[in-house]
Amino acid sequence: MGRPERPNAAARDGARRVSIAAVAAAAGVSPTTVSHALSGSRSVRAETRERVIRVAEELGYAPNRLASGLRLRRTGVIGLASDHIATTPFAGLIVQGAQEAARERGAVLMVVDSEGDHELEARQLRSLIDHRVDGILLARMFHQHVPRPDALGSTPVVLVDAVPESDWHVPSIAPEEHSIATVAIEHLVEHGHRRIGLAMTTDDSLAGRGREAGFHTALTEAGLGGTAPLVARGSSDAAGGRAAGRRLLDRAVSERPTAIFCFNDQMAMGVYQAAAALGLAVPADCSVVGVDDLGIVAAALDPGLTTVALPHREMGRWGMSTLLDLIDSGGQARDVEQVQLRCELVERASVAAPPDVRLRR
Repeated sequence: MGRPERPNAAARDGARRVSIAAVAAAAGVSPTTVSHALSGSRSVRAETRERVIRVAEELGYAPNRLASGLRLRRTGVIGLASDHIATTPFAGLIVQGAQEAARERGAVLMVVDSEGDHELEARQLRSLIDHRVDGILLARMFHQHVPRPDALGSTPVVLVDAVPESDWHVPSIAPEEHSIATVAIEHLVEHGHRRIGLAMTTDDSLAGRGREAGFHTALTEAGLGGTAPLVARGSSDAAGGRAAGRRLLDRAVSERPTAIFCFNDQMAMGVYQAAAALGLAVPADCSVVGVDDLGIVAAALDPGLTTVALPHREMGRWGMSTLLDLIDSGGQARDVEQVQLRCELVERASVAAPPDVRLRR
């Protein structure tokens, strides 16, 4: 038998690496456009970028990160440090959003989670910097003020679901807490509710203060602010919701709320349980609205919970895109943005007209 033919060097190299020209030809654009679409260094139309990324993935295109990293003195790695994000189901969407934006710009995400241990987080931040990450997303499980960690040094940073303390000037993004309550109360008022209760956390946080302020504002704007508000407090979990729900609902029919807005979905689950223990049905006797759109709670409850979804994926995308722009500009932000995102209502089956309105109909 003759010796099998060996592929020449060019063929072997082509098998290993797809050229940027090949991606450009397959996508119907110029090599320059491919470069800009994959690096994010210049503005490219969204549909063009998506097509280029799809074609590059199909062809197995892998840019030479080592060469470009040495040229730009970058590693292409971004750190994400959180206090519970990676281990929390709904907040994990922050990681997904950040990964999507990183992939579109050719960056890789390295995630660490301190589980709320500040000393551990300081060590993790130093480790990320020792690994020469180009920048760090600092994320929190709930909206709060964050002091500047000493370990960061001059590394570019963007805060996600948090805002910096007054002496620290970095970009940040968080939910618009005030409007979370107004969206929920407006929905309940549209269904005819006039006695609306609030199951509020005992935790002192930007989220709690913002939502409670929004609750009172929305009642006033609806012409319902003239009487003492129906507010009960508890821990921000199902047990706290049960306790707050019991205090709100265990009273005469004419005095109890026909609807309850809850600090989060877990408290809403507790309100469901308190109502059931008192022989009341949701939403026939009491409508309920939560906050978070926590899938393992909101969609699993019977009836499904109407809730205000927090924009975790959008916050992760914005944070990563802003951080990469910051890195591209040399680490100096032209405008330090403090962005607040408005949240959307997710309607399920926990809201109906109150009993007296249904009777009139």
